[in-house]
Amino acid sequence: MIAPAAATLAGIFAGTGEFDRGEQWLARAQRLTRTEGEPGTRLLVHLVAGLLAAARGHHREALPEFAAARRVQADMAGEHALSARVTAWLIATQARGGLIEEAKATLEHAAGDELGTAAAVVRLAEGDPAGAREELRTVPETASVPTRIEARLVAALAGWELGDKRAAGALVEDALNLAEQDRLILPFAMTGAGELLESLRETSHAALVADILDVVRGGAPANPLPAAKLSPSELRVLRYLPTNLTRPEIAGQLSVSLNTVNTHIRHIYAKLGATDRTAAVRRGRELRLLASGRA
Repeated sequence: MIAPAAATLAGIFAGTGEFDRGEQWLARAQRLTRTEGEPGTRLLVHLVAGLLAAARGHHREALPEFAAARRVQADMAGEHALSARVTAWLIATQARGGLIEEAKATLEHAAGDELGTAAAVVRLAEGDPAGAREELRTVPETASVPTRIEARLVAALAGWELGDKRAAGALVEDALNLAEQDRLILPFAMTGAGELLESLRETSHAALVADILDVVRGGAPANPLPAAKLSPSELRVLRYLPTNLTRPEIAGQLSVSLNTVNTHIRHIYAKLGATDRTAAVRRGRELRLLASGRA
């Protein structure tokens, strides 16, 4: 019972960019499944290990984990819900790791709705961004949210290479819209979307972008501590204080009134013992309510 819970927690932390915490829970799950374990749990353990390595840019280290996950699936009586995504991530990681022929061979013998993004990554690795765009047309809107985020980011990378920077920016913003609710950071790290995010001139997700950039540069996203006792609404406003946005602009991004933002900021100052915006940001970082600030 503990092993699948630990593996699931590792996957959740990986998804939100908390890679160190993900690796801690992964290590526990690996110890529990080293000699035995339900196949579905072992598949998840290998999958999360591959995702964590790939997110850090260690593609060659991720490949054995994805391959092991596929082997576990092959021994299972039925098809696991994650099987298609495991194959897709294996292909994309092979291509990003420079193993283009291996990626093409894996793709040739695979099938599923999740493979359009992987095929597009292969095309990009071959220097064919136009072909990558065509491959992405096969990704359905019924695909999982992470897959749809990845598809938009890969399409944005293809558009960027083709010189269509406006379309690339729109696709990145769409990916951020999908990622905002659960604060998914993993797809941005895996696809190498940092340069695209840095090029955004306008975004309605400034705080999420700051966290993503902090992660892809080797940091960690904000990890709120309960001692601060900020409400969810106050935490959302706090995330915007390190940005250059004015109070009216923060209100616009959160779709609330300026009075509401002013009230939240007064409460934030009082709870953090701050007298101004700079002090609130500094205290927020000390409490790990905000990212470290490298972004």
